[in-house]
Amino acid sequence: MLDEGVRVVDDAGAGGLWQPVGAGVVAAMVGFISTFAVVLTGLAKVGATPGQAASGLSAICLAQAVGMLVLARRYRMPIALAWSTPGAALLAGTGLVSGGWPAAVGAFLVTGALIVLTGFWQRLGRLIAAIPAEIAQAMLAGVLLPLCLAPVHALTQSPAVVVPVILVWLVVQRYAARWAVPAAFVTAVLGAGIEMTLGHHRLDLAAMAPRVEPTLPHWSWQAMIGIAVPLYIVTMAGQNIPGTAVMESFGYRIPWRAAMATTGLGTVLIAPLGGHAINLAAVTAALTAGPSVHSDPRRRWIAVVGTGITYLVLALASGALVILVEAAPKGVLETVAGLALLATFAAALAAALGPSEHRIAGASTFLVAASGFAVFGVGAAFWGLVAGLLVRWALSARQTSDPSPVRGEGS
Repeated sequence: MLDEGVRVVDDAGAGGLWQPVGAGVVAAMVGFISTFAVVLTGLAKVGATPGQAASGLSAICLAQAVGMLVLARRYRMPIALAWSTPGAALLAGTGLVSGGWPAAVGAFLVTGALIVLTGFWQRLGRLIAAIPAEIAQAMLAGVLLPLCLAPVHALTQSPAVVVPVILVWLVVQRYAARWAVPAAFVTAVLGAGIEMTLGHHRLDLAAMAPRVEPTLPHWSWQAMIGIAVPLYIVTMAGQNIPGTAVMESFGYRIPWRAAMATTGLGTVLIAPLGGHAINLAAVTAALTAGPSVHSDPRRRWIAVVGTGITYLVLALASGALVILVEAAPKGVLETVAGLALLATFAAALAAALGPSEHRIAGASTFLVAASGFAVFGVGAAFWGLVAGLLVRWALSARQTSDPSPVRGEGS
């Protein structure tokens, strides 16, 4: 186990750098291409203009990169950071709230402050950990359902592009699952490019330059309840806690306070620029901390340096990506996002409906969160969480007050 704060002097030659650096670059490309469409969709749904969404994507990439470089250099561990993919999916399912985009930005700020607070106030961390796993996963599955249905709807909108995307994803999923979504994205780009060329669509090349569009936050209680609280919960339950577990499985003990302070402050800083949340990586962590990165666990932190530098470069491409997405046929971006989230949706649904004694509570949470309805301007994700907790409490109370009768001998 690598203890917190341990520094290791690396004495290997420069030739030993290429393997971990290459692994880091691959991890960054896989993480970015697989889920950037989810981020753009989520930001757009809560009111961001294309320019604000591009600014947000750039800011998130920059914050991830700086955070990874600082933590890797300080602790000599492969502490990978990522944007909150479940959080972006939550935004896509929530939609506009009272106050529009400025209110969403205010909610991002509050989310970042809560993450920082979690690192220094153990009681808050225990409170989040106390939320039943099936309820948190059911809320996530409910939020993901509309996004995962997007490829089906897109088949009727742009079949000439969407059908090849789905077929490529399916074939690659069978033989090299890690590359299925990137392959689908490349297919989508090629298909969209062909269709735009045949249709003589013109791209605004000037708008492809990196941009920063700050937004003055607005404070809305509907956004606090409908965005900030669910975003904080899914980021902690869906990213930070699993990310810590993944790192522990490879023998690393995450410096909890430093990690929460870095990701929380990073979220606060990028919120006015349109970034929703950064956190510990979960899936990507396995690509930068596993034995395939380097035989010596003390050398694997170099992979995260490669990941961070790659994200610095990708931050410059955000504007161009947004312009390409805007010009693409209708439904293509949603198709890539839906395919990227399919595995996460399946895992969340399985966890939600797994324990038989709490299956009704999980199903209730899932259905309410997937319904898309809003009450008092607060989105379905929050009400799904409330519904699931209430149903779980009610059924648990009934089982406690009405125990099963004890069978006598011979019965």
